[in-house]
Amino acid sequence: MGIPSFGFRAYALLFLKHGTAGRFKQAELDWMVGPSMRKKIFSLLVHSGWIQKQPHNTYVCVKPGEIVAKALAFRVPEIMKEAKKEYAFTGLSAIEIWSDFAYVQRGIEKSPYFIKVLKKDLAYWKNFFNRRGIPNYVDKGSTVGEYVIFIPVKNVKAIEKQGFKVEGLKEAMKHARSNDIYSYAYRYMRKKYGRVAD
Repeated sequence: MGIPSFGFRAYALLFLKHGTAGRFKQAELDWMVGPSMRKKIFSLLVHSGWIQKQPHNTYVCVKPGEIVAKALAFRVPEIMKEAKKEYAFTGLSAIEIWSDFAYVQRGIEKSPYFIKVLKKDLAYWKNFFNRRGIPNYVDKGSTVGEYVIFIPVKNVKAIEKQGFKVEGLKEAMKHARSNDIYSYAYRYMRKKYGRVAD
């Protein structure tokens, strides 16, 4: 999860002074910032997983390597279980699911998820992912790591598959057939589901 620069600077100071073994209290920042800013910094660092609360109102820093690894972890599939609005994985994301992940479009460098959502729910979805620190775009966009591309539509038709809501098999097959890059996934789906899928 990305954090503002003031949070990063506070973590850097605490880590340089205490490493990952030394415990410290919020009072550590008393002479630098006021009480409300201090509470904000500690809340941010705990919520982001950069420091951990310990007994007796003390804290310890999380190892920087763990923070970096978490920043590029795949979180979207698990997060989608918390969604309260209609959606359907579409495009390349649907090909992944219908091909039982025989085709995978993601790596830690770039991990897009394509999701159809109702136009009227777009504000909900942007807030849903923003609160969790996951970059998101409408129709197109790109960044390092995991991100979501919303495809706003008037109606969402979804099928439950492997715990995901995904567009229908015919749409996924049509998309897979449209480009040789996805030929392996297309052949896999044809073999598994038969010609009826076309």
